[in-house]
Amino acid sequence: MDLTPEQKQQVAAWVNDGESLAEIQRRINNEFSVPMTYMDVRFLVDDLELDLVDKTPKVDPADATKPAVDAEASIVDDAPEGGVSVELDAIMRPGAMVSGSVTFSDGESMGWQLDQAGRLGLIPGPTEGYRPSEADVMAFQAALEEELRKKGM
Repeated sequence: MDLTPEQKQQVAAWVNDGESLAEIQRRINNEFSVPMTYMDVRFLVDDLELDLVDKTPKVDPADATKPAVDAEASIVDDAPEGGVSVELDAIMRPGAMVSGSVTFSDGESMGWQLDQAGRLGLIPGPTEGYRPSEADVMAFQAALEEELRKKGM
């Protein structure tokens, strides 16, 4: 999965613009027609020696009287109605580096796991044939990235 120097420059620009790994993964797939796993994108960013930019606004001490913005709340606010919530398992599923559950904006729940190869997979929930909306999947990836970042992963 080699990218051209021009494509690598574009990825660097996206990182500098503060795009999330999930968004960069989506754009590489859509704009370059190069399918990459979440972990492949993470390694690419590391190989290019790029630092992810945190879009979280800096708190001005003068605004100390205003309530602070919670990062999780902003993810839920940006998500479709009802939001998307992600939880990590205390004990990981066999064969998974990280696993957990996700509840989508329509209330449907599924399990998820990230395997040693960096592939993110959804595990079917109680509703047979359920497929989350594209907006929910994007919100899930962003929420997952944030949750993993909180845990130092």
